[in-house]
Amino acid sequence: MSAPPNDPMRPDGEVNPIHTDYKIGQDNIVVKVGPFGLDIHNRVFAVSGLSVVAFVLLTLIFQASAEPMFASLRGWLTSRLDWFFIIAGNVFVLVCLGVALSPLGKVRLGGTEATPDYSYLGWFSMLFAAGMGIGLMFYGVSEPLSHFGSAIGGTTMEGGVRTDWAPLGGAADDAAAAQRLAMAATIYHWGLHPWAIYAILALGLALFSFNKGLPLTIRSVFYPLLGERVWGWPGHVIDILAVLATMFGLATSLGLGAAQASAGLNHLFGVPLGNTTQVLLVIGITAVALISVLAGLDAGVKRLSEINMVLALLLVLFVIVVGPTLAILTGVFSNLTAYLTHLPALASPFGREDANFAQGWTAFYWAWWISWSPFVGMFIARVSRGRSVREFIFSVLIVPSLACVLWMTVFGGTAIQQLVQDGYKAVAGADLPLQLFLMLEVLPLAQITSFIAIVLVVVFFVTSSDSGSLVIDVISAGGKINAPTPQRVFWCTFEGLVAIALILGGGLVALQAMAVSTGFPFAIVLLVATVAVVKGLASEPRPN
Repeated sequence: MSAPPNDPMRPDGEVNPIHTDYKIGQDNIVVKVGPFGLDIHNRVFAVSGLSVVAFVLLTLIFQASAEPMFASLRGWLTSRLDWFFIIAGNVFVLVCLGVALSPLGKVRLGGTEATPDYSYLGWFSMLFAAGMGIGLMFYGVSEPLSHFGSAIGGTTMEGGVRTDWAPLGGAADDAAAAQRLAMAATIYHWGLHPWAIYAILALGLALFSFNKGLPLTIRSVFYPLLGERVWGWPGHVIDILAVLATMFGLATSLGLGAAQASAGLNHLFGVPLGNTTQVLLVIGITAVALISVLAGLDAGVKRLSEINMVLALLLVLFVIVVGPTLAILTGVFSNLTAYLTHLPALASPFGREDANFAQGWTAFYWAWWISWSPFVGMFIARVSRGRSVREFIFSVLIVPSLACVLWMTVFGGTAIQQLVQDGYKAVAGADLPLQLFLMLEVLPLAQITSFIAIVLVVVFFVTSSDSGSLVIDVISAGGKINAPTPQRVFWCTFEGLVAIALILGGGLVALQAMAVSTGFPFAIVLLVATVAVVKGLASEPRPN
């Protein structure tokens, strides 16, 4: 059986072979071409678009009330639901490993005869690129330092507020043990768990698009459970939640980027700190992102991503060479060992003495990764045709995780060495957005490397906004990849407006609150999606 020849849900009109039990309901999903050249799924676009517009207007109108509301919302969600997020993260890791090691791992994405679209080097590079972002720039120094400070009996900076933290139930006896605990806790948040979250959704999107011939949108993953109802309101709700989760997950990253760029500009050039500077940065960088959107995917995102990869690699190599080289190189292996050793305790949802760690760090991170999963998952899916499921899962889990281990070891490990060996305390006591620049300050060529770091943050901001607007547009257009540019302009603009609204409505706490509040319902969506993915894989032919 083939997809209907004029099916509006196909990205480019091509007819893909699909299984007889997976058919597209041509009359159930309607993509409209409006008077302004829009090509949208009217229900998903209307509900999600109006929701975002209403949120921006209400937050800007009621700024005075917004900040305490966001603080209360974030505190309630993380304190009451930390166990849920931790269990959900564990489920995603275990399902990924179980599928990869089972006979289902032999299934090939794209069919038994499919061949990879990219070489291993090119594919691994793109997986690595997906793992790089504003979050690594923001937390690369600040998170290891925060955990290190608390591990030796001090305090940790979380959400702009200093709180006590007892790592794994007790303080470390010495600086070396404290560093191992700090790096284990940091890698826990950037290792297997977040990449398992991405892998589940990426695997579902790739399977149901390449193997089943369904549209490249979140609802397609649920066809084994919902059948034809996936083209009705149950599917609409899934896609609307995906749009909102992605929007607020991106806004959180954009807000962090604005805070860090502002801190860097103040440090280098004396630009005033405050909401005004951050808002102006968001406006300016969103304008650059719009230019990238208008330039197209190849001329825009691709070129900027290549520039960022080169700059990030040069910065990492520079810090390795001029920083504590031996400590960094040996730290990669010792930190990875510490992570694997402490992983069971870190991933335990109950009986923990470090409640602030679970609630203030882990719950926020897991919600943030979950809200990012449609964005990163769709990117990974689109570059993974031709890979076996086993190859896909192990690569997506291991390659980016190792890249994150290296990044955190280079930047966080260097900052800890500066504190312990050189007595450099300025970086440990600084606000989170400033810590990266203070770490670079004591290394050679500080002015140049700090400027490069600002450029990295800005370009990550642009590429996240541009490619994020593409993913949101694909979902709101019912899976159509080549939708008209004005739609991406709309989403790119409102990503910036949401970030501005959250900055003015409470800063970092507000950004984290919305990531958690949208990540929670989408976590439920992802847990159900794991069942659908396993069921879909079970219906696929496998080589003997």
